[in-house]
Amino acid sequence: MGTAARWDTTTAIPMRDDALLTLTQWLSPAYPVGAFAWSHGLERAVGRGDVTSAADLRDWLTNVLENGAGRSDAILLCAAHGADDVAAIAELAAALAPSQERRMETLQQGAAFAATTRAVWHIDLPDMAYPVAVGRAAGLVGLPVLPTVQLWLQAFASNLVQAAQRLMPLGQTEGQRILAALAPVCIQIGTEASTASLDDIGSATFAVDTASMQHAAQYSRIFRS
Repeated sequence: MGTAARWDTTTAIPMRDDALLTLTQWLSPAYPVGAFAWSHGLERAVGRGDVTSAADLRDWLTNVLENGAGRSDAILLCAAHGADDVAAIAELAAALAPSQERRMETLQQGAAFAATTRAVWHIDLPDMAYPVAVGRAAGLVGLPVLPTVQLWLQAFASNLVQAAQRLMPLGQTEGQRILAALAPVCIQIGTEASTASLDDIGSATFAVDTASMQHAAQYSRIFRS
């Protein structure tokens, strides 16, 4: 593996080329976690008319990132990165899910991530909630926490943009425009999460949470959450 460093200008800590490639591999849509099957309640939000345009989608995703699972999961990821024992963090992550489908979303993606990462990188990584598994794995292989959490947030937003493209009239260019607009949000939340504690976790996304609860009873659907 290469040992040349790329400079992380946010933290002034060099990031090795192999670390950069590992991180992008883990959070690529090609990594087999089944993210394409989950919409985080967005399918119900579109169905009930909360999200009908690109502007609506950008606002919805900004809210998810700033006030919902984006921020909470980012803090969980960072806590797991530096923890000696992640069992309590994993238990908290599972308990924070506001609906059965959201619990399944984080636990099943986490188990899939852990299974593949154990097999390829040969690390001790039990099945656990997705952000906790990523944070734990990053800590074990020496990936720096800040770029890990920032890319995690972008990958989370990217998956929801792709879900929206299957649910509503949203072109690929417009989808990428939304994702680019969310980049500063991902950077800021990741930076804040890297110095936060578990006591800082809190959310206020009632529309998002009720959408995930109602989705289970939605008559016609293509996503699992």
